[in-house]
This record gives sequence, C-alpha cells and structure tokens, in this order.
Amino acid sequence: MSKVPGSIAELNTKVVTGKVRFSYVYVFQPRPTDNPEEASKYSVSILIPKKDIKTINKIKAAIKAAEQKGIETKWGGRLPSNIKKPLRDGDVERPDDEAYAGCYFINANSTTKPGVVDENVEPILDPNEFYSGCYGRASITFYPFNVAGNKGIAAGLNNLQKLADGEYLGGRTTPEADFGEDNDYEDHFGDGDYGYDYEDYNYSAPAPRKPKVETRVTRRAATSADAPKRKRRTDYDDEEYY
Repeated sequence: MSKVPGSIAELNTKVVTGKVRFSYVYVFQPRPTDNPEEASKYSVSILIPKKDIKTINKIKAAIKAAEQKGIETKWGGRLPSNIKKPLRDGDVERPDDEAYAGCYFINANSTTKPGVVDENVEPILDPNEFYSGCYGRASITFYPFNVAGNKGIAAGLNNLQKLADGEYLGGRTTPEADFGEDNDYEDHFGDGDYGYDYEDYNYSAPAPRKPKVETRVTRRAATSADAPKRKRRTDYDDEEYY
C-alpha cells in the first residue's frame, strides 16, 4: 500500500547519532528494578556534545515527528502542555558531573536486548569491551507515550556501535592507572618464606605432604569382602587427581 503524503507513516522518528559518549550502561543485562510489576529494561545514557549541531538537529526533528504522532494517536488531537521531552541539558541537570558538561543527554531504553558492535560492525560479546565512558554511535527511535496521566516523548534503544575507548565513568579505574610506574610497592614477604616467620610463632614449617600411592592391585582388591572400601573421587587423595 502506498504512503499517503503527510501521513504519520512518513514521519521519521529514528536517529543514528554522530560520535557520542555512553554512561550508565546496561546493554548486556537489563537494569535491575525494585518494582516487581515493572519490566526490567536495557538502557544507556547517551551524551551528545552541544557542538554536534548535525546530530542535535536530527534529534529535534525526530522529536517533532514523534509529537505529531502523539497528537494523532495518543493525546486526543492536540499537543499537551508541559510534556516530558527526552533531550536534556547536562549543564543544567547534572552540573556536578564533569562527564555531562557541554553535552545534551538522552536516556534510551528497551525491553529487548540491543545489538552492540565494534567499528567494523562485528558483534561485541564481552561486556568489559562496552562500558560507561566509551565512545560510539547510537541508533534510537522516539515515540509518544501516555501512561497514568504522564505524557511525553521517550527514546527507544535500537543498536549501539563502539568507536573508541574512554576513561571509565562511575569510579572505575584501568589496570594501568592502578599498577602503573608511579605505583611502587615494598616487598615485606621476603624471598620464598611466603610471609611466615616461624620463629616468631614458635612452630616449624610443615613438612611436604607425601602423595598417596595406590596401585591397580589395590583397586582390584576393593571387590573382595575383606578389602578396604574405596574412597570417593571427591576426597581427592589420589595423586592422579591433582
């Protein structure tokens, strides 16, 4: 069936962003919820630099299209006053968070798991490779809602692409930062004593344990009535189990 000019079918509410930064990443497992009646959702906060005018304009146009859909399908033919909008100002709403400085942000979510790929469009399967603080692009779709008197536009999460690593957000650090050249340490254990001072504790170092030797004859003897019962494998006494 052909599209009717000016119909809601022609309204483009989908946006693929330019390079953005990701925060509050829950894309491999849904975000936990305290409400048992509320479905868990995959979600991410998308930080968009205010200087990325192209992406900002695409988002604003898609929100306008979603509003038009809401007027025709959700809100009784007119635009409600004070509707909730997904494009938010990081400098205003998150003034104490440096990651949000100079950025707009959008919280996108979905009840289905989003696709996550690298710069070569190969799937990312390791959750450690896509994290809060990395950079990439996002595919999102805006839609109107009218739930329990709350009306507005929300962002649905489609797919994500990682383009570059970045500093971890949320207090996590890299191994290089923790164990780099500037982090010297002193060895208080010494060489080979594993930290034990046997003289101070007035006992001798334990003698090496001799492995138990069990022959095939012993195993066959276990079938006779006077033979000792065979130990279970869970005892791990036989040398072969180490």
